Amino acid sequence: MAYDRLSPILAGKRACMFDLFHTLTSIEDTTPDARMSWEILGVPRDLWIEQLMVKSPERLKGSDIDPFATIARMARAIRPDIPDTLIRQATENRKRIFRRSLLYMPKDSLRTLSSLKRLGMKIGLVSNADTLERAGWEECPAAPFFDSVVFSCDVGFMKPEPGIYEISLRALDEHPERCVFSGDGGSEELRGAREAGITTVLVHGMIGRLWPELIPARRIHADHVVERVSDLLV
Repeated sequence: MAYDRLSPILAGKRACMFDLFHTLTSIEDTTPDARMSWEILGVPRDLWIEQLMVKSPERLKGSDIDPFATIARMARAIRPDIPDTLIRQATENRKRIFRRSLLYMPKDSLRTLSSLKRLGMKIGLVSNADTLERAGWEECPAAPFFDSVVFSCDVGFMKPEPGIYEISLRALDEHPERCVFSGDGGSEELRGAREAGITTVLVHGMIGRLWPELIPARRIHADHVVERVSDLLV
């Protein structure tokens, strides 16, 4: 791909907002042999995902900032007798793999961001992330391409709440109708963006490899559907 022109999806747009994890990068891609937290802790995967995605808003909104205490609380909500040694191991492992996901962001994402910047687009990040997950951002090779970076743990709002999109729009100094939000659709982020008046793009490549069964429900709030972020360019 030449990465030298904007796709029709971006016609008339001035800014691109992106989700981060499972859109621009993923721990599964950058550390494919990693043990996941639920495996280390010895808890069911579905219950661990529920703790991460549904039952820990204080983690994502920045009021829960101690990684060890956060993982201990979530783990012991599932299995109260988990020892500190396993929680410490899961915490250090999680730090390592999330840092790698930022340090070694896929080249397709980096080339896309670089090209969008060169073509005059404003670029914003809107990510639901806790303090551990976002800790390596300043070292990420993609960081210089962004005009605005909004992590939920820094602003006290999380997708799909209107506030997090409003903060990004103000930082980009753009109207919603001039913006596109691209993401994998987790956390109802596409619904939230669309309700804020922003054009939505479902990027399904990473989740398609991991959880293809999620795609149909996430398409509902997508104005456009692409496989990878580079499909925003032609």
